[in-house]
Amino acid sequence: MIEASALTKRYGDVMAVDDLTFSIRPGVVTGFLGPNGAGKTTTMKMILGLAAPTAGTVTVGGRRYLDLPAPMRHVGTLLDARAVPASRSATAHLLSLAQSNGIHRRRVGEVLGQVGLEKAARRQVGTFSLGMAQRLGLAAALLGDPEVLMLDEPINGLDPEGIVWIRTFLRKLADEGRTVFVSSHLMAEMALTADHLVIVGRGRLIRDTSVAEFVRTSGLHSVHVRTPDPDRLVPALEAAGAVVAAVPAADSTDDGTALTVTGLQSAAIGRLAASAGAVLYELIGRQPSLEEAFMKLTRHSVEYTATEGGTE
Repeated sequence: MIEASALTKRYGDVMAVDDLTFSIRPGVVTGFLGPNGAGKTTTMKMILGLAAPTAGTVTVGGRRYLDLPAPMRHVGTLLDARAVPASRSATAHLLSLAQSNGIHRRRVGEVLGQVGLEKAARRQVGTFSLGMAQRLGLAAALLGDPEVLMLDEPINGLDPEGIVWIRTFLRKLADEGRTVFVSSHLMAEMALTADHLVIVGRGRLIRDTSVAEFVRTSGLHSVHVRTPDPDRLVPALEAAGAVVAAVPAADSTDDGTALTVTGLQSAAIGRLAASAGAVLYELIGRQPSLEEAFMKLTRHSVEYTATEGGTE
């Protein structure tokens, strides 16, 4: 388990992390989300003792990372897949890590097999694609068979097969009871991979919740309605407090009017239509994506935004 309490980091006048408190539990995949400049990388550095907190504490399994006697046996990390000497082979890189952490050399072959790099074991890392480098980074994270895994953007550079593989692999690790903490900007993938979310903006905690609860409470649910009787239906919906917007009809051969309705569930819309004597051709509830919910939540926490003309 990773536990942060009132974690704060200031660089001069810049508050990078501001009173951040959260717990990352074992047995689930936790996504660490936030806009650029939200403080995610700084938080991860403090967890690993690469940056000293200005205030507050953060522990892994109840101890500071710097106090762990054999860190790689407790925490596996992937922060920068390219931070490997280009002239080394994959085997040599992992073997050096194993020897410096008291890990048996047989683990090198085991983790290379786990991540699918057996055939590239003796190739120089400098010849690796980004996807291969990500796999090597994950192999290094797994080397000590740790109970905690902390990965920063592990999906970057992977092809579709690789993305499905790492999604399944992270799920397997969590199912084994490990703590899996993943930072990513790929919302669609986080929706498929993560069980829980820790969302930060401008260094502060915005939300600590399950993926399902976050999407459910986003306020972005809508219902697609198609009716030939908008003059009857729309006033009834608006009188009930719904927001109604007309949209282009999906089927040009149908003379019905397509509407997007927010503020009412499908069942309530159906009852109102019946009361108003309005015929319904379609009544389809739409759940927002994780990306839509995230964009709404963090719209005031974005540090860098582009104007319509592409300049600030």
